[in-house]
Amino acid sequence: MRPFAYERVGSAEDAVARHRESNGDGEVRYLGGGTNLVDLMRLGVEEPRRLVDVAHLPFDSIAEEPGGGLVIGSAVRNSDLAAHRAVRERFPMLAQAVLAGASGQIRNLATVGGNLLQRTRCSYFQNVSKPCNKREPGTGCPAREGDHQNLAILGHSPDCVATHPSDMAVALAALDARVRVMGRLGDRVIPLVGQETTSLYRLPGTEPHRDTTLDPGDLITGIEVPPLAMPARYRKVRERASFAFALVSVAAALDVADGTILDCRVALGGVAHQPWRARRAEDRMRGSAATERTFLQAAEAELEEAEPLRDNAYKIKLARNLMVRTLAELTTHGGTA
Repeated sequence: MRPFAYERVGSAEDAVARHRESNGDGEVRYLGGGTNLVDLMRLGVEEPRRLVDVAHLPFDSIAEEPGGGLVIGSAVRNSDLAAHRAVRERFPMLAQAVLAGASGQIRNLATVGGNLLQRTRCSYFQNVSKPCNKREPGTGCPAREGDHQNLAILGHSPDCVATHPSDMAVALAALDARVRVMGRLGDRVIPLVGQETTSLYRLPGTEPHRDTTLDPGDLITGIEVPPLAMPARYRKVRERASFAFALVSVAAALDVADGTILDCRVALGGVAHQPWRARRAEDRMRGSAATERTFLQAAEAELEEAEPLRDNAYKIKLARNLMVRTLAELTTHGGTA
């Protein structure tokens, strides 16, 4: 392992200042729980000169908003998030997603902010002996012709077919969450997903090494989750029942009255470079009858733009069936069964 310095700062302003001193050259990394960053350092994928510990900054609480929303501090541990009473009662889908991700030991250490910024588990990205545009821009994407069975079918580009690994981020995408960021130019709040230039996540395009729109030195300080007044659920399909990343996952919420869908939210995981908000499916469902036929038509409309590679076309059928099943269950059992 390459030698590095470790610093524990006393404030978010100090942390951002440490990045400013590095001139944005990538030599400084923020350290939360370290469950992803330290692994990448061991693999040689990340080689920072300095780690700035932000896990002990005062962003480790969950505030309940008067209207029913939450503000989740970026240093909140994943286990504490899933166990929080307001999360379990108001946003069970979020608790389900957190519990579906990683082992209990990792959840005890991992932070919310770090979870959002974890890197892809694509085997080519993690293997420094292989070319990878995400790790070294311009070297190519061998996954396109190689091992891509678990990689993207939506939103990918000729330069990258990696998927985002977070379960929690998929639920937050369906919840219209917004991210609080402190940076060199001050504080701002941005959507988790949405427009490419204004939301946290971005698609790979010709710059797959950029997972997000964050500038060097930007520090996530919290997540705003607006109220949700409809049943919701998170479902995940993986290769084994124990700890594994999603082949496909679905975060869905459904508001039905007199058999008609008044509102809905759907986000997919395991299919794209970022949590994939299924807005085509949502538009197709609103105002329609809450039937499996409607859910199937909505899923097929969303997946029309899928571009599977040689070995991952199965994800289209898997995503379609998972969307239909999850939405159908919400019409009968709500979000708690």
